[in-house]
Amino acid sequence: MQGKAHVDAMSAFYVGIDVCKARLDVYLHPTGERIAVANDAGGWRHLRRRLNDLTVELVVMEATSKYHRAIHRQLDGAGIRVAVVNPLRARLFAEACGALAKTDAIDARMLALMGVQLDPAVTPAPSLQAEAIEELVRARSSAVDERVAIANRRDITVSAFLRAELARRIKTLETHIHRLEVEIARLIAADSMMAARYAILRSIPGIGSVSATTLVAGLEELGRLDGRQIAALAGLAPFASDSGPTFGHRRIRAGRAHLRRPLYMAALSAIRSNPDLKRFHQRLTENGKPPKVAITAVMRKLLVLANSLIAQNRKWTTVPA
Repeated sequence: MQGKAHVDAMSAFYVGIDVCKARLDVYLHPTGERIAVANDAGGWRHLRRRLNDLTVELVVMEATSKYHRAIHRQLDGAGIRVAVVNPLRARLFAEACGALAKTDAIDARMLALMGVQLDPAVTPAPSLQAEAIEELVRARSSAVDERVAIANRRDITVSAFLRAELARRIKTLETHIHRLEVEIARLIAADSMMAARYAILRSIPGIGSVSATTLVAGLEELGRLDGRQIAALAGLAPFASDSGPTFGHRRIRAGRAHLRRPLYMAALSAIRSNPDLKRFHQRLTENGKPPKVAITAVMRKLLVLANSLIAQNRKWTTVPA
Protein backbone atom coordinates (compact mmCIF):
# COMPACT_ATOMS: atom_id res chain seq x y z
CA MET A 1 0.00 0.00 0.00
CA GLN A 2 2.90 2.35 0.73
CA GLY A 3 4.28 1.68 -2.75
CA LYS A 4 0.95 2.50 -4.34
CA ALA A 5 0.61 5.67 -2.26
CA HIS A 6 4.07 6.67 -3.46
CA VAL A 7 2.98 6.15 -7.08
CA ASP A 8 -0.21 8.15 -6.45
CA ALA A 9 1.68 11.07 -5.00
CA MET A 10 4.59 11.24 -7.44
CA SER A 11 3.44 9.95 -10.82
CA ALA A 12 1.73 11.86 -13.60
CA PHE A 13 -1.57 10.10 -14.26
CA TYR A 14 -3.25 9.52 -17.59
CA VAL A 15 -6.95 8.83 -17.23
CA GLY A 16 -9.21 7.08 -19.72
CA ILE A 17 -12.96 7.51 -19.42
CA ASP A 18 -15.39 5.38 -21.40
CA VAL A 19 -18.67 7.30 -21.48
CA CYS A 20 -22.17 5.97 -21.89
CA LYS A 21 -25.54 7.46 -21.05
CA ALA A 22 -25.78 5.98 -17.56
CA ARG A 23 -22.17 5.32 -16.46
CA LEU A 24 -18.54 6.39 -16.64
CA ASP A 25 -15.88 3.66 -16.65
CA VAL A 26 -12.55 5.14 -15.56
CA TYR A 27 -9.01 3.73 -15.79
CA LEU A 28 -6.03 5.33 -14.04
CA HIS A 29 -2.59 4.80 -15.56
CA PRO A 30 -0.01 3.80 -14.27
CA THR A 31 -1.62 2.25 -11.17
CA GLY A 32 -4.29 0.35 -13.10
CA GLU A 33 -7.03 1.47 -10.71
CA ARG A 34 -10.55 1.20 -12.13
CA ILE A 35 -13.51 3.32 -11.09
CA ALA A 36 -17.15 3.13 -12.22
CA VAL A 37 -19.47 6.01 -11.39
CA ALA A 38 -22.89 7.13 -12.55
CA ASN A 39 -22.96 9.69 -15.33
CA ASP A 40 -24.80 12.21 -13.18
CA ALA A 41 -24.02 15.02 -10.74
CA GLY A 42 -23.16 12.63 -7.87
CA GLY A 43 -20.86 10.55 -10.06
CA TRP A 44 -19.13 13.65 -11.43
CA ARG A 45 -18.44 14.94 -7.90
CA HIS A 46 -17.04 11.55 -6.80
CA LEU A 47 -14.74 11.34 -9.82
CA ARG A 48 -13.57 14.92 -9.50
CA ARG A 49 -12.68 14.40 -5.81
CA ARG A 50 -10.68 11.30 -6.71
CA LEU A 51 -8.79 13.02 -9.50
CA ASN A 52 -8.09 16.08 -7.36
CA ASP A 53 -5.95 13.83 -5.13
CA LEU A 54 -3.72 12.93 -8.11
CA THR A 55 -1.36 14.69 -10.49
CA VAL A 56 -3.42 14.25 -13.64
CA GLU A 57 -1.53 14.92 -16.85
CA LEU A 58 -4.43 14.26 -19.23
CA VAL A 59 -7.92 12.77 -19.34
CA VAL A 60 -8.92 11.10 -22.62
CA MET A 61 -12.50 10.32 -23.62
CA GLU A 62 -14.37 9.67 -26.84
CA ALA A 63 -16.85 12.02 -28.45
CA THR A 64 -20.26 10.48 -27.73
CA SER A 65 -22.83 12.87 -29.18
CA LYS A 66 -23.70 14.74 -25.96
CA TYR A 67 -23.18 12.26 -23.09
CA HIS A 68 -19.54 13.26 -22.55
CA ARG A 69 -20.10 17.01 -22.47
CA ALA A 70 -21.19 17.42 -18.86
CA ILE A 71 -18.23 15.53 -17.38
CA HIS A 72 -15.96 17.36 -19.83
CA ARG A 73 -17.18 20.70 -18.43
CA GLN A 74 -16.85 19.44 -14.84
CA LEU A 75 -13.23 18.38 -15.30
CA ASP A 76 -12.32 21.47 -17.31
CA GLY A 77 -13.79 23.64 -14.56
CA ALA A 78 -11.57 21.82 -12.05
CA GLY A 79 -8.48 22.70 -14.10
CA ILE A 80 -7.97 19.17 -15.46
CA ARG A 81 -6.81 18.87 -19.07
CA VAL A 82 -9.21 16.83 -21.24
CA ALA A 83 -8.79 15.50 -24.79
CA VAL A 84 -11.92 14.39 -26.64
CA VAL A 85 -10.95 12.01 -29.46
CA ASN A 86 -12.68 10.55 -32.47
CA PRO A 87 -14.12 7.09 -31.59
CA LEU A 88 -12.73 5.63 -34.84
CA ARG A 89 -9.24 6.83 -33.98
CA ALA A 90 -9.54 5.31 -30.50
CA ARG A 91 -10.73 1.98 -31.93
CA LEU A 92 -7.90 1.85 -34.47
CA PHE A 93 -5.38 2.59 -31.71
CA ALA A 94 -6.79 -0.27 -29.60
CA GLU A 95 -6.57 -2.70 -32.52
CA ALA A 96 -3.02 -1.56 -33.27
CA CYS A 97 -2.19 -2.44 -29.65
CA GLY A 98 -3.67 -5.91 -30.15
CA ALA A 99 -6.84 -5.26 -28.11
CA LEU A 100 -9.43 -6.86 -30.37
CA ALA A 101 -12.00 -7.37 -27.61
CA LYS A 102 -14.23 -4.43 -26.82
CA THR A 103 -15.75 -3.76 -23.40
CA ASP A 104 -16.24 -0.57 -21.43
CA ALA A 105 -13.36 -1.46 -19.09
CA ILE A 106 -11.02 -2.27 -22.00
CA ASP A 107 -11.99 0.91 -23.83
CA ALA A 108 -11.23 3.03 -20.74
CA ARG A 109 -7.78 1.42 -20.40
CA MET A 110 -6.97 1.91 -24.10
CA LEU A 111 -8.00 5.58 -23.91
CA ALA A 112 -5.59 6.10 -21.02
CA LEU A 113 -2.78 4.40 -22.96
CA MET A 114 -3.68 6.48 -26.00
CA GLY A 115 -3.07 9.56 -23.88
CA VAL A 116 0.36 8.23 -22.88
CA GLN A 117 1.47 7.24 -26.36
CA LEU A 118 -0.14 9.85 -28.63
CA ASP A 119 -0.68 12.84 -26.32
CA PRO A 120 -3.83 14.05 -28.14
CA ALA A 121 -4.54 17.76 -28.15
CA VAL A 122 -6.56 19.25 -25.31
CA THR A 123 -10.17 19.98 -26.30
CA PRO A 124 -11.84 23.14 -24.95
CA ALA A 125 -15.04 22.36 -23.04
CA PRO A 126 -18.19 23.53 -24.85
CA SER A 127 -20.16 26.19 -23.02
CA LEU A 128 -23.75 25.51 -22.03
CA GLN A 129 -24.82 28.39 -24.25
CA ALA A 130 -23.04 26.95 -27.30
CA GLU A 131 -24.44 23.49 -26.62
CA ALA A 132 -27.98 24.87 -26.37
CA ILE A 133 -27.59 26.77 -29.64
CA GLU A 134 -26.10 23.75 -31.42
CA GLU A 135 -29.02 21.62 -30.22
CA LEU A 136 -31.47 24.16 -31.64
CA VAL A 137 -29.52 24.43 -34.91
CA ARG A 138 -29.62 20.66 -35.36
CA ALA A 139 -33.34 20.62 -34.51
CA ARG A 140 -33.93 23.27 -37.16
CA SER A 141 -31.97 21.26 -39.73
CA SER A 142 -34.03 18.14 -38.97
CA ALA A 143 -37.28 20.12 -39.21
CA VAL A 144 -36.24 21.56 -42.59
CA ASP A 145 -35.42 18.05 -43.88
CA GLU A 146 -38.80 16.82 -42.64
CA ARG A 147 -40.59 19.72 -44.33
CA VAL A 148 -38.87 18.94 -47.65
CA ALA A 149 -39.75 15.24 -47.37
CA ILE A 150 -43.42 15.99 -46.62
CA ALA A 151 -43.61 18.56 -49.43
CA ASN A 152 -42.25 15.94 -51.86
CA ARG A 153 -44.87 13.46 -50.66
CA ARG A 154 -47.62 16.03 -51.05
CA ASP A 155 -46.56 16.76 -54.64
CA ILE A 156 -47.13 13.14 -55.69
CA THR A 157 -50.20 12.45 -53.53
CA VAL A 158 -53.52 11.85 -55.32
CA SER A 159 -55.88 11.81 -52.33
CA ALA A 160 -57.28 15.29 -51.62
CA PHE A 161 -57.71 14.43 -47.95
CA LEU A 162 -54.10 13.32 -47.58
CA ARG A 163 -52.84 16.40 -49.46
CA ALA A 164 -54.70 18.60 -46.99
CA GLU A 165 -53.25 16.67 -44.03
CA LEU A 166 -49.73 17.01 -45.41
CA ALA A 167 -50.27 20.74 -46.03
CA ARG A 168 -51.27 21.15 -42.37
CA ARG A 169 -48.12 19.33 -41.25
CA ILE A 170 -46.00 21.59 -43.45
CA LYS A 171 -47.62 24.67 -41.95
CA THR A 172 -46.96 23.34 -38.43
CA LEU A 173 -43.31 22.66 -39.32
CA GLU A 174 -42.90 26.15 -40.75
CA THR A 175 -44.15 27.62 -37.47
CA HIS A 176 -41.79 25.31 -35.57
CA ILE A 177 -38.82 26.35 -37.73
CA HIS A 178 -39.63 30.03 -37.27
CA ARG A 179 -39.80 29.64 -33.48
CA LEU A 180 -36.46 27.81 -33.48
CA GLU A 181 -34.85 30.59 -35.54
CA VAL A 182 -36.17 33.26 -33.18
CA GLU A 183 -34.81 31.38 -30.14
CA ILE A 184 -31.42 30.82 -31.81
CA ALA A 185 -31.17 34.54 -32.61
CA ARG A 186 -32.13 35.42 -29.02
CA LEU A 187 -29.48 33.16 -27.50
CA ILE A 188 -26.75 34.46 -29.80
CA ALA A 189 -27.67 38.08 -29.09
CA ALA A 190 -27.56 37.37 -25.34
CA ASP A 191 -23.90 36.34 -25.51
CA SER A 192 -21.59 39.22 -26.47
CA MET A 193 -18.78 36.97 -27.73
CA MET A 194 -21.11 34.84 -29.86
CA ALA A 195 -22.87 37.93 -31.16
CA ALA A 196 -19.52 39.41 -32.24
CA ARG A 197 -18.48 36.18 -33.98
CA TYR A 198 -21.87 35.94 -35.67
CA ALA A 199 -21.58 39.53 -36.95
CA ILE A 200 -18.12 38.80 -38.41
CA LEU A 201 -19.38 35.67 -40.17
CA ARG A 202 -22.43 37.47 -41.57
CA SER A 203 -20.18 40.18 -43.02
CA ILE A 204 -18.56 37.63 -45.36
CA PRO A 205 -20.33 37.48 -48.75
CA GLY A 206 -21.92 34.06 -49.14
CA ILE A 207 -22.36 33.23 -45.45
CA GLY A 208 -26.01 33.56 -44.50
CA SER A 209 -27.74 33.33 -41.16
CA VAL A 210 -28.03 29.52 -41.17
CA SER A 211 -24.37 28.98 -42.02
CA ALA A 212 -23.29 31.60 -39.48
CA THR A 213 -25.32 30.11 -36.61
CA THR A 214 -24.10 26.60 -37.46
CA LEU A 215 -20.46 27.73 -37.35
CA VAL A 216 -20.92 29.80 -34.19
CA ALA A 217 -22.45 26.87 -32.31
CA GLY A 218 -20.65 23.92 -33.90
CA LEU A 219 -17.13 25.25 -34.37
CA GLU A 220 -16.11 27.13 -31.23
CA GLU A 221 -12.46 26.62 -32.25
CA LEU A 222 -12.80 29.29 -34.98
CA GLY A 223 -10.09 31.88 -34.47
CA ARG A 224 -8.06 29.68 -32.12
CA LEU A 225 -6.43 27.37 -34.70
CA ASP A 226 -4.51 27.90 -37.91
CA GLY A 227 -6.05 27.44 -41.34
CA ARG A 228 -5.00 23.83 -41.85
CA GLN A 229 -6.21 22.77 -38.42
CA ILE A 230 -9.61 24.42 -38.79
CA ALA A 231 -10.07 22.89 -42.27
CA ALA A 232 -9.22 19.43 -40.90
CA LEU A 233 -11.64 19.92 -38.01
CA ALA A 234 -14.47 20.57 -40.48
CA GLY A 235 -13.39 17.66 -42.68
CA LEU A 236 -12.27 19.91 -45.54
CA ALA A 237 -8.53 19.19 -45.53
CA PRO A 238 -7.33 17.02 -48.45
CA PHE A 239 -5.29 13.99 -47.42
CA ALA A 240 -2.66 12.37 -49.63
CA SER A 241 -3.04 8.79 -50.90
CA ASP A 242 0.38 8.01 -52.42
CA SER A 243 2.29 4.76 -52.57
CA GLY A 244 5.63 4.36 -54.32
CA PRO A 245 5.43 5.85 -57.81
CA THR A 246 1.62 6.09 -57.62
CA PHE A 247 0.07 9.42 -56.69
CA GLY A 248 -3.57 8.97 -55.73
CA HIS A 249 -6.32 11.55 -55.59
CA ARG A 250 -6.37 13.76 -52.50
CA ARG A 251 -9.61 13.30 -50.59
CA ILE A 252 -11.30 14.98 -47.65
CA ARG A 253 -12.30 12.77 -44.75
CA ALA A 254 -13.49 12.71 -41.13
CA GLY A 255 -14.19 16.02 -39.39
CA ARG A 256 -17.58 17.40 -38.38
CA ALA A 257 -19.86 16.36 -41.20
CA HIS A 258 -22.82 18.47 -40.05
CA LEU A 259 -20.82 21.63 -40.82
CA ARG A 260 -20.21 20.78 -44.46
CA ARG A 261 -23.77 21.16 -45.77
CA PRO A 262 -24.17 24.82 -44.67
CA LEU A 263 -20.62 25.52 -45.88
CA TYR A 264 -21.51 23.95 -49.24
CA MET A 265 -24.52 26.26 -49.59
CA ALA A 266 -22.39 29.21 -48.48
CA ALA A 267 -19.78 28.34 -51.11
CA LEU A 268 -22.40 28.26 -53.87
CA SER A 269 -23.57 31.70 -52.79
CA ALA A 270 -20.01 33.02 -52.44
CA ILE A 271 -19.17 32.01 -56.01
CA ARG A 272 -21.90 34.43 -57.15
CA SER A 273 -21.45 37.23 -54.62
CA ASN A 274 -17.74 37.27 -53.72
CA PRO A 275 -15.53 38.42 -56.64
CA ASP A 276 -12.36 36.88 -55.19
CA LEU A 277 -13.91 33.46 -54.64
CA LYS A 278 -15.65 33.66 -58.00
CA ARG A 279 -12.28 34.14 -59.73
CA PHE A 280 -10.73 31.41 -57.58
CA HIS A 281 -13.48 28.94 -58.53
CA GLN A 282 -13.28 29.91 -62.20
CA ARG A 283 -9.50 29.40 -62.24
CA LEU A 284 -9.88 25.90 -60.74
CA THR A 285 -12.53 24.82 -63.25
CA GLU A 286 -10.54 26.25 -66.17
CA ASN A 287 -7.54 24.21 -64.99
CA GLY A 288 -9.60 21.03 -65.25
CA LYS A 289 -10.63 20.50 -61.62
CA PRO A 290 -13.90 18.52 -61.28
CA PRO A 291 -16.85 20.67 -60.16
CA LYS A 292 -17.10 19.04 -56.70
CA VAL A 293 -13.37 19.49 -56.10
CA ALA A 294 -13.63 23.16 -57.04
CA ILE A 295 -16.63 23.70 -54.74
CA THR A 296 -14.83 21.92 -51.88
CA ALA A 297 -11.81 24.19 -52.38
CA VAL A 298 -14.11 27.24 -52.14
CA MET A 299 -15.66 25.81 -48.95
CA ARG A 300 -12.20 25.40 -47.45
CA LYS A 301 -11.11 28.90 -48.51
CA LEU A 302 -14.31 30.39 -47.08
CA LEU A 303 -13.78 28.64 -43.74
CA VAL A 304 -10.12 29.69 -43.55
CA LEU A 305 -11.19 33.28 -44.29
CA ALA A 306 -13.78 33.14 -41.49
CA ASN A 307 -11.17 31.70 -39.13
CA SER A 308 -8.70 34.47 -39.96
CA LEU A 309 -11.25 37.28 -39.53
CA ILE A 310 -12.44 35.95 -36.16
CA ALA A 311 -8.83 35.59 -35.00
CA GLN A 312 -8.27 39.26 -35.93
CA ASN A 313 -11.68 40.29 -34.53
CA ARG A 314 -12.63 42.25 -37.63
CA LYS A 315 -15.35 42.11 -40.27
CA TRP A 316 -14.86 41.40 -43.94
CA THR A 317 -14.27 44.49 -46.07
CA THR A 318 -13.95 45.00 -49.80
CA VAL A 319 -10.31 45.54 -50.77
CA PRO A 320 -10.01 48.08 -53.61
CA ALA A 321 -8.39 46.68 -56.75
